[in-house]
Amino acid sequence: MRVLLSTYGSRGDVEPLAGLAVRLREQGAGVRVCAPPDEDFARRLADIGVPLVPVGPSARALTRAAPAPASLPERAARLIAGQLGPVTEAAEGCDLLVATGALPAAAGALSVAEKLGIPSVSVTFQQLTLPAPHRRPLAYPGRPFPPEVTDPKTLWELDAQSVNTLFGEALDTHRASLGLPPVDDVRAYVVGDRPWLASDPFLDPWHETPDLDVVQTGAWILPDTRPLPADLTAFLDAGAPPVYVGFGSMPLHAAADMARVAVEAVRAQGRRLVLARGWAELSPGGDRDDCFEVGEVNQQALFARVAAVVHHGGAGTTTTAARAGAAQVVVPQVADQPYWAGRVAALGIGAAHDGPAPTVASLSAALGTALAPETRARAASAAGRVRADGASVAARLLLDAAERGGQDRRSRPAVPPLPVGRTTAPR
Repeated sequence: MRVLLSTYGSRGDVEPLAGLAVRLREQGAGVRVCAPPDEDFARRLADIGVPLVPVGPSARALTRAAPAPASLPERAARLIAGQLGPVTEAAEGCDLLVATGALPAAAGALSVAEKLGIPSVSVTFQQLTLPAPHRRPLAYPGRPFPPEVTDPKTLWELDAQSVNTLFGEALDTHRASLGLPPVDDVRAYVVGDRPWLASDPFLDPWHETPDLDVVQTGAWILPDTRPLPADLTAFLDAGAPPVYVGFGSMPLHAAADMARVAVEAVRAQGRRLVLARGWAELSPGGDRDDCFEVGEVNQQALFARVAAVVHHGGAGTTTTAARAGAAQVVVPQVADQPYWAGRVAALGIGAAHDGPAPTVASLSAALGTALAPETRARAASAAGRVRADGASVAARLLLDAAERGGQDRRSRPAVPPLPVGRTTAPR
């Protein structure tokens, strides 16, 4: 059995595939991963012995470029074009393809699977891209919804129109090069009738809808056994638990100011600081005995030793902090991050900062909420409710479905849906 995992996006789009790849290999499957050619992605996959097939331009460079919204169709065309050669070559001889990441890239990968007749599964790591009657969709940059329209059904119809406008022409052009017919509804093509939701049902509960048969597996987490660096361990041992601040793959164009604000806000709460450089290259500047700067690090181990985690609200970071029992302050920047901020606040395990650009006062206030004894107690209690077996569940379901050979429309495996909230595979 050979499985191809295909994505295009940030670290949060690649890391879950590492978790799934390890579980698939444990069950005897051969695995390849198609992902952006960034060095940190290649290094992460090399650490677990999974081959990386580089696809498209550097995700980090593309993120830093901060292109205008008007260039989205052009970027989509590049992403889809970048799928065709590498993904087609990597998919040859595979029994199953799993597609996730940026919607146009997922559409390109799914088209390759369609061309080759390979069963495919479409996966999202948060539910906001799945049409639901109780929730409005995210608006694409430069394409806000009319303020007078509030009905979710109408908004989802407008969202489908936006997706077609932004990505339809590029997708159909490249499908034609594969000898495939055009797609009438790009979003529906990517989502399908039975999408997979690889998020934790406690943090991201899915509410059943009549139109989608969602399989929620739980988050795909790879246990990290790497030791913390000796100098970081010494810093942690030298005093009370510090506050971690990191924004992952976010570019943060005002990075210097964000670092200054973080240092001053954490100090205002009487805490030391661990500052993660991330893609924004954050640095506290100067010699600061109460600050420690880190690069790539075992977050699972580190978050278990901090008083609170300040972050951007990516699905992976939110889940990792929740599993570690750390209180959180989410400073959302884009896309699904305000949703995760709202979930953290609603569960009472942290605070949601209002907006992407905190001041010392606003971040200190949010930290005050997160560091309150009752918040930290709720965060510690919630840790036991976040499942760690999502990747194992997904691996068993994928291989069982592939072995049965069942397929739904467009060659997707006929996987029995898990009841909402359940994170164990059917026996």
